[in-house]
Amino acid sequence: MLKHAIAPAGFFTQVSNEIIRHPRLSAEAVRLLTWQLSLPDGVDQSLSQTAERAGIKKTAFMRAKRELIAEGYVHEWRCQGRDGRWSRPQLVSNVPLTAEEAAAVHGGRPTGEEPAVGEPAVRSVGRSQEKTEEKTSHPPHPLAERGAQALAAVAYAERRLRLTARDVARLAPLAGEWLLRGATVKQLRAELTDSLPDHIRSPAGLLRDRLTRKMPDPAPEPAPRPQPLRACSGGCGRMIRPVADETACRDCRVDAAEDFSGAVAATHRGMSAVRAALLARLPDPA
Repeated sequence: MLKHAIAPAGFFTQVSNEIIRHPRLSAEAVRLLTWQLSLPDGVDQSLSQTAERAGIKKTAFMRAKRELIAEGYVHEWRCQGRDGRWSRPQLVSNVPLTAEEAAAVHGGRPTGEEPAVGEPAVRSVGRSQEKTEEKTSHPPHPLAERGAQALAAVAYAERRLRLTARDVARLAPLAGEWLLRGATVKQLRAELTDSLPDHIRSPAGLLRDRLTRKMPDPAPEPAPRPQPLRACSGGCGRMIRPVADETACRDCRVDAAEDFSGAVAATHRGMSAVRAALLARLPDPA
């Protein structure tokens, strides 16, 4: 079979084969997603408005939206503004994102069913219940969570660095170590995306190499905090800041040392006098 195509010079949208050939997305879901992704930057148009313009009926739209949410292409947040009004911001991506990855990009939390009061509501889009329970039963270190968020944001912003949720989880400890050593999220992103090759066979392998090879040196140990001021115990009325465990100022310590030395010398002189007196009372051996 011969195939010939000429890409237009402009006004077109590239869609991955993963979306076009997705086994679980209906034709309406693919049409809704590609239509939304084709909107110019800066256009604020909800999915329902897009469905209306694309000629997708309400029932088909609701089904298509559920499919896109289940596969991780669409995320929603329920937010309350300062005026008390509720809104539902939406995130549409050209790659499937987990709830954590979407939250890292948007800064919010995807909503599914409304959570009960006092119970956590972590929803893992497109993942089985068994994996969700396993993941939430062992929460990662906070710095690893921040590292995962940074990696997810990098993968979302840079098409050549697409990562799966498993890749993000495996690389998160390395990214967290960067943050532990004093690097900022901005510095981490810059080092990971600097001078990327045009074609990357293994985004996870490339990022692992950069995270390991460019790892910053450990942060220096913080200087010990100075001890608080305290009154000199020598009675001079001065305030001192102890360096170790001293309780008196230098002058009072010197005076105390001189007094002690004088007392020791006087004791020695007294003992010498007593010894001489005792020797004088002894009979003459001759």
